[in-house]
Amino acid sequence: MAEDLTCSGAIITIITFLLLPEPPKSVELLPMLFKLLRAFFSFGATPSRSKSRPPSRKAPSTNRRSEGKGTRTQRALDAPPKDAHTPALKQVSGKAYVIDGDTIVINKTHIRLFGVDAPEMDQPYGKKAKWAMVKLTKGQVVTANLFPDRSYDRVVGHCVLDDGTDLSEELVKQGLALDWPKFSGGAYTEFEPEGVRRRLWRVAAKHKGKLKPGV
Repeated sequence: MAEDLTCSGAIITIITFLLLPEPPKSVELLPMLFKLLRAFFSFGATPSRSKSRPPSRKAPSTNRRSEGKGTRTQRALDAPPKDAHTPALKQVSGKAYVIDGDTIVINKTHIRLFGVDAPEMDQPYGKKAKWAMVKLTKGQVVTANLFPDRSYDRVVGHCVLDDGTDLSEELVKQGLALDWPKFSGGAYTEFEPEGVRRRLWRVAAKHKGKLKPGV
C-alpha cells in the first residue's frame, strides 16, 4: 500500500513539473527530478535472485569389494596373520602336526597350504619337503585363515606363524614347493629359486595337466 502511494505521488509530481508554463531553471531541482524518475521506473521491480542449486548428493560408491571377489591371494594376504577380518574366512590356531610338505593338521582340522604345491611323499624331495615343514612349525603356534574351498578331504588355509612367517612362502623359498598360479594368482612365483621347476618337474607337470594329482 505504501509503495502504491509513493508511486502515485511521484507520477503527480513529474506531470505537474512538466506542465508548468515556465519550469524552474534552478539546477537544485534536477537531482530531485532524477530521484523521482528513478523511483518511478524502479517501482515493482524485484531484485534478481541468483539461482542456487541445491548441493548435489553423491551417489554411494558402487566400487565395493564384494565378498569373495578378487583372487584368493588378495583375500588371504590382506588379512593380518593373527586376525581374519574377511567375513568369508574362518580361523584355527594351535600346534601343527605335519602330514607332508603342504598339509598340516591343527585341532583335528586337515589343512592344505594355500597357493603352493609340494612333492608327494613318494616323489623326489617329498620327504625333504615334509621335514622342512616340521622344522618350520616345531614348537610354534600356527594360525590358519581358512577358505571355503576344499582340496579333497582338506580345507585350504593361509598359514602363518606368530611372527608373521608365511609357511607357503617359506617352503617355496627353500625350493621344496612350487607356486600354483591357478589358485594363488601368482602370489609366490617371485620366491621360486632358479631351476626349481626342472628339479620338481613332476609338480610342474601336474600344474600343466600332464600328470594326475598324486602321481
